[in-house]
Amino acid sequence: MGKQKPVVDVVRAGSIADELGVERGDRLLTINGSRPGDLIDYRFLCADDYIQIEVMKKNGEVWACDIEKDFDEDLGIGFVRDTFDGIRNCANRCIFCFVDQMPPGMRETLYVKDDDFRLSFLHGNFITLTNLTAKDMERIVSMRLSPLYISVHTTNPELRKQMLGSPKAVKIMQQMSTLAEAGIEMHAQIVLCPGINDGPELDRTIGDLGSLYPGIKSVAIVPVGLTRFRRGLADLRKFTRKEAGYLIEHLQRLREGFLGRYGDPLIYPADEFFVLAGQGFPPAEYYRDFPQLENGVGLVRLFYDSFEGCQGLLPEELAQNKSIAIVTGASGGYVLEPVVNRLNRVRNLHVKTICAVNAYFGEDVTAAGLLTGQDIIDALKREETRFDLILLPSVTCKKDEPVFLDGKTPDALEQELGIKVQIVDTDQGAEHLIKMIID
Repeated sequence: MGKQKPVVDVVRAGSIADELGVERGDRLLTINGSRPGDLIDYRFLCADDYIQIEVMKKNGEVWACDIEKDFDEDLGIGFVRDTFDGIRNCANRCIFCFVDQMPPGMRETLYVKDDDFRLSFLHGNFITLTNLTAKDMERIVSMRLSPLYISVHTTNPELRKQMLGSPKAVKIMQQMSTLAEAGIEMHAQIVLCPGINDGPELDRTIGDLGSLYPGIKSVAIVPVGLTRFRRGLADLRKFTRKEAGYLIEHLQRLREGFLGRYGDPLIYPADEFFVLAGQGFPPAEYYRDFPQLENGVGLVRLFYDSFEGCQGLLPEELAQNKSIAIVTGASGGYVLEPVVNRLNRVRNLHVKTICAVNAYFGEDVTAAGLLTGQDIIDALKREETRFDLILLPSVTCKKDEPVFLDGKTPDALEQELGIKVQIVDTDQGAEHLIKMIID
């Protein structure tokens, strides 16, 4: 796909672009005569104290602008897309791919499989490297596009080819070695499938990745996610409680080995493994600088510590009785148990966690972020308690819009249930939850 004209989506007030009269919907044509192919090009081309840009206005008029600025001063423009020539889609057929387990008829964006190294650098998206060309590798190295986030799963070439469904998957160690030698930092993930890439295969993978330290900065171990829509797909199963407990212990021994060798634990099991094992969550020190939060590694610990720091906001008593339902998935219910117990020590406050069953994707799917609006409605209709307020974690909705996976909205839930519904911004930690409860 050729380079397209990037469309302006946001112009920051008071910025250079704002002063020039650039508006939303305008198109950036060139910077110093070059057409940027993505946000990385844009930033690189703008990194000068004198630049020339061409902008096409919405009416088709072309403006040529000479700009004198500080070397690292931004123009104040945000674009509709960060990759102006489209997104590189994934061509793999991974045996555990969650998108392949999605039913038809849901939001279009849920079916997008990106495998774009530019989005890995810009936003931390995980990539497999199977569509990386020699030119891409050269660009990553020359422009120092670091860190990158890489889906490894296994370093056994034949097993990786089988798991990813691509003959290009066999070059993973060669590719990562090249990146490490060039000083590119990498964060890796392993989606662990029982009986396939665990056991000795996991030890091999971790050993291979550990050999690339300090190029490898972290390795997240994530349990495979399975829905009921797996017809015609590989026969996979979830981890048992016993297996999850054993894995945590085994990974701890490997962490201690890396700590002794490098002074860095390197390996981080996802929070979901501690839920599966029915165990408590490690202290903040376990996660160092929390390198893979977006992968569900350390989120619970951050929330617990945030709640601990906000307990001074809790009164001893509310002026009047208040009954609140916090609706989440089974995993969230496990996490919230100690928090709800503490909230219920406030007199006149009655908080109940309701773990909604995921009837849509299947009962084995326990994450709050995969609940539909109907799942939430059904769970609340089964309750005999009359609540004054329903709280839902923000992960149940689209990131930029209050809409559930099935298209229902919090307003629709409120109308159907006759109870006030509010969304708790989980990115704000426990403070937002507490303020909603006591206000």
